[in-house]
Amino acid sequence: MSKDAVFEKIDLSLIRVLHTVITECSVSRAAIRLQSSQPAVSAQLKRLRELTGDPLLVRCGQSMAPTDVALSLLEPASIILHQAQSMFGNKSTVRDFDPSTTALTYRIAATDYLDPYFLPELTLRLRRLAPHIRVEVIQLTSDLDYRRSLARGEVDLVIGNWLEPSDELHLGRLMTDDVVCLVSEDHPAARLPREGRRAWSVEQYLAAEHVSPPPLHPGALGIIDEQLAMQGMRRNIVVRNPHFAQLPYMVAGSLLVLTTGRRFCERYVQHLKVKIIRCPVSFPSMNYYQLWHDLTHHSAASRWLREQVRDVVRNLHQVRPPQRNDDLAVVSTKP
Repeated sequence: MSKDAVFEKIDLSLIRVLHTVITECSVSRAAIRLQSSQPAVSAQLKRLRELTGDPLLVRCGQSMAPTDVALSLLEPASIILHQAQSMFGNKSTVRDFDPSTTALTYRIAATDYLDPYFLPELTLRLRRLAPHIRVEVIQLTSDLDYRRSLARGEVDLVIGNWLEPSDELHLGRLMTDDVVCLVSEDHPAARLPREGRRAWSVEQYLAAEHVSPPPLHPGALGIIDEQLAMQGMRRNIVVRNPHFAQLPYMVAGSLLVLTTGRRFCERYVQHLKVKIIRCPVSFPSMNYYQLWHDLTHHSAASRWLREQVRDVVRNLHQVRPPQRNDDLAVVSTKP
């Protein structure tokens, strides 16, 4: 069959099926996402296999996995779908999208640095407003190339904090937070005055035993350590743990120091023997963002998702726990 003959057998809906089946690695899940039937998607997958001369999906244990050919077709398919969206989909609005009936799968890559209540609240809100959707939360770690995942349509949204977010992605700032230290009530720094000669010094802070999550990129520094390096400093990290919500519990039973955003720490001072104290090193505020690719920029379903993220963060700001033991009374809090 000539190339022209093959091209004439391809339409946009077939490319959409190709993209969805590869990203879902499942005919049944692709059918749900496409709001189609499993036999119809299976028939279209059969056509795609005939056109490409490749199985595209192969059995791998109890699941399916894309072939190398399938992966090579994913990015071109994303580009074609994006271009079609730009040509014909710009008039789409959130009003055209009905969350109460959609059966989409939303994939969100996120850290739990922002607030321990954020991801649970977001998931519950999405399920309440869109009861037929599926939500997949993917841990944002160094193993995930989030730029590539967004560009391929494998992830719909990425939520985290960066000094300088990638400039090829769209971004929306969610919140800004102060950098503080969380220590055990028994930590020597918790008993020192905030000011004066006996206050916790920069040297004491750097020499203390610190706990930290691993950086998001292999060989890179985390935000705190990058800021320290810019000032010619380095702290003594003795524990790294990717499960950020576990760190306050480690702090409570040790002399470890956790340096992170104030709002995150405030969630733990009521039920753990921990204390928020001023960090003797000057750090700029932490900025948290949601990032998305041009591929989904005009999508009504994606815009709706971003609005829900923004609203959940806004509500978390309004409901803040009372402070039990906080040495930061003189530090302003951004609303």
